[in-house]
Amino acid sequence: MGPFKDIGVERHGHVVLIEVRRPPHNFFDVALIQEIAGTLEALDEDITCRAVVLAAQGKSFCAGANFGDGSTLDKAGQRPGELNREAAVQHLYLEGNRLFRTKKPIIAAIHGAAVGGGLGLAMVADFRVTCPEARFAANFTRLGFHPGFGLTVTLPAVIGATKAALMFYTSRRINGEDAYAIGLADVLVPQDDVRAAALKLAAEIAENAPLALVSTRATMRGDLADRVRRATEHELVEQTRLRKTDDFKEGIKATAERRVPHFNGR
Repeated sequence: MGPFKDIGVERHGHVVLIEVRRPPHNFFDVALIQEIAGTLEALDEDITCRAVVLAAQGKSFCAGANFGDGSTLDKAGQRPGELNREAAVQHLYLEGNRLFRTKKPIIAAIHGAAVGGGLGLAMVADFRVTCPEARFAANFTRLGFHPGFGLTVTLPAVIGATKAALMFYTSRRINGEDAYAIGLADVLVPQDDVRAAALKLAAEIAENAPLALVSTRATMRGDLADRVRRATEHELVEQTRLRKTDDFKEGIKATAERRVPHFNGR
């Protein structure tokens, strides 16, 4: 593994910590997802690794993709000189699907915001450890957009279809306590203890037989990676269509200006 550009990797016995290092908000792109995926795939071949913790530096766990302020978007919802956005996002989703195909249990240590695609990244994990200060949001409709990163599969699978729809339709942010109450998070601790608690849970998992862990996890997750792949294909179609709308441009602009958007359905 390595050398690494945007992540750090630390070993803690049979647990490996992967830390995203793009503070303060850890916005992702294809390169970052590839780096995480490549590391997880390498750890699948490492018999000394039995569980993984995914954490991040900075203020946020991951604030998703960086859309900017929307002022330079053209009629197709792309920035000047930007490569074909649909192809780029398709590539991102294909690389993201690699995360769901890895074999070792993953615990996400969410100390801050997990928003949009950042929530999608958090949902790759088997379990989420968080704190009251954290914020979780599937804020796509507030951007005039469609959910992505497989969230239309992963979020309902964890919290149920109705609660997932509520998060999608309202774009509301929920704190760590509410996330724990609805099952979106599995462990709730003070903010300073999030990473340690995630490592503790990973160590408890790593005490068990590694072959049995991988086998049981494969059974429990089933065809999740295939379902996410199919979901992202549909999500991309809808995102490409909505990216061309005035509502999308208004959603991005309003978010950048920290105001309530004024949508017109066009």
